[in-house]
Amino acid sequence: MEAMKINKLEIENVKRVKAVKLEPTQNGLTIIGGNNRQGKTSVLDSIAWALGGDRYRPSEAQRHESVIPPTLHIVMNNGLVVERKGKNSDLKVTDPTGKKGGQQLLNEFVEQLAIDLPKFLESSSQEKAKTLLRIIGVGDKLAELEKKEKELYNQRLTIGQIADQKKKYAKEQPYYPDAPKDIVSPTELIRQQQDILAKNGENQRKRDKADRYRQSVALISREVESLQDQLAKKKQELEEAQLSLNTATMEAQDLKDQSTAELEQSISNIEEINRKVRANLDKDKAEEDALTYKNQYDSLTAQISQVRQDKTALLESAELPLPGLSVADGELVYNGQKWDNMSGSDRLKVATAIVRKLNPKCGFVLLDKLEQMDLQTLREFGAWLEQEGLQAIATRVSTGEECSIIISDGYVEGQEHPVMEDKKTEWKAGEF
Repeated sequence: MEAMKINKLEIENVKRVKAVKLEPTQNGLTIIGGNNRQGKTSVLDSIAWALGGDRYRPSEAQRHESVIPPTLHIVMNNGLVVERKGKNSDLKVTDPTGKKGGQQLLNEFVEQLAIDLPKFLESSSQEKAKTLLRIIGVGDKLAELEKKEKELYNQRLTIGQIADQKKKYAKEQPYYPDAPKDIVSPTELIRQQQDILAKNGENQRKRDKADRYRQSVALISREVESLQDQLAKKKQELEEAQLSLNTATMEAQDLKDQSTAELEQSISNIEEINRKVRANLDKDKAEEDALTYKNQYDSLTAQISQVRQDKTALLESAELPLPGLSVADGELVYNGQKWDNMSGSDRLKVATAIVRKLNPKCGFVLLDKLEQMDLQTLREFGAWLEQEGLQAIATRVSTGEECSIIISDGYVEGQEHPVMEDKKTEWKAGEF
């Protein structure tokens, strides 16, 4: 089915419109101009009502000064005729074969945002982005990637903060290169001291033994001098004592006592030594923790980069409605600019392209209040519409040459229209 566009329309007695005929250009921009309160917006409201259904019916549809009910007659480019007329403004839809239909037939090609574009333009940036992602079919996947990216980013932020704290803590810790690697045990030092003392005690016993034999020799020598009569006996004793002395002397002459001064000093300094050891262990642990968290931070950075690449690839592979249009951080982006930084022309391009993508069967869009655009922007927008094969019917507070028609007091200037003798005069619907 080709994109549906409006070939011509006739409107009578709707809001401010008295009688208007219009044949909009098929591709490009048709501007309905005029001053304020002359009926320009009423034309767009009439089209929206005719094609969109009773949800778009104005609260006071019938022109205030008229006793004749509203009449709407629209012919589409495929020959489909849409009419609303009569007291209840009943809908009548006739397809090119003459078969009758209703609103359901219109709903097949009428995109709601095409006849109510302000609803899209006034939505939030996030809602606009969701609309685009929904129609290109990547919304759920992109939302999942963005959620993952946010979780990884927050995790990396926390890890980075901890890593910085650990690194700073490690840098501030004192370090003692002369301290042992492990905590010193006082029990082991005391055991070593006791072993040395025991050995020294054994040495002392051997010295005492030698001294005793030395004293014995001296005593016996004196007795020998005074007791000649006991000389033989004493000589024997002397010989025995001399042998014992020789043995004891040989055992004791090479003995050297070990000093316990170093151990005693270590025992007295054990708390200071252990303090340094603990400080070194704390510094080593802090540096190890800092490195661990840095590695985690780098890993998360790589994961975030991969997620962002996946998002870019996802959007690049999607069939976007407009070159240069994308989604970043949950917002629409066109040619690198977010919605609030886009020009008025770019905003309309984006909105119109999205509307077309929502329903490719709908080849037209209604735009109100284009007076915000200068003439150059209007020409650029019109050229883009023509290039894209889109039809736009718009209003503008102007009576300049850019206007396709100008409405004044409910009529199109230059068109013939019935002369109404008074406000109560009735005239035949559909005749101008």
